[in-house]
Amino acid sequence: MKKFVFAITGASGPIIGIRVLKELIRTAEVYLVVSRQSFQIMLDESNIDWVGGTAKDIQNKIRKFYRSKRIYYYDEADMYAPIASGSFQHDGMCVVPCSMKSLSAIAHGYAHTLFERAADVTLKEGRRLVISPRETPFSAIHLENMLKLAQLGVKIVPPVIGFYHDPGDMEHIINFISGKILDAMGVEHNLYKRWTSRRPST
Repeated sequence: MKKFVFAITGASGPIIGIRVLKELIRTAEVYLVVSRQSFQIMLDESNIDWVGGTAKDIQNKIRKFYRSKRIYYYDEADMYAPIASGSFQHDGMCVVPCSMKSLSAIAHGYAHTLFERAADVTLKEGRRLVISPRETPFSAIHLENMLKLAQLGVKIVPPVIGFYHDPGDMEHIINFISGKILDAMGVEHNLYKRWTSRRPST
């Protein structure tokens, strides 16, 4: 079974990360870190309550939410977690959504929290890293940080909406963005209708 490291950081749109995570646990184990700010944002934006208790309490809440035991949760301050080490073998890491603060930390090797350290390890070990930066408009500083990471092989997948699949509601939009992130991770899914030419055949 594949293993993925997953981080949800303090930016608007954690529902996208929550949707990607749901798809990953169908076929893989996921090692999850959620920033402290993200818990309140989840509650405010999506009425999802993972707040409070020990790391084990939060893990139990998350497993109950997904009805799966394939999720292993770690507090962002837990630098003794296995994902903090390059010796931990995994198949890739996602940061969805990725705040500009987290993006800057990853781009400059500032491994202050567990998910920043996990991203730093992923980079140094040459593993797949996918980041979904959540900000608009981007400043030159944001773009420079993204360029730096892209030049290191990081996939940058901002939550940009597509319309060619005729989204009917918010769920379709979330699925489309989540699907594009999963594409960058090399994970198969059926979250959105892929492009086919509408031109008449000749």
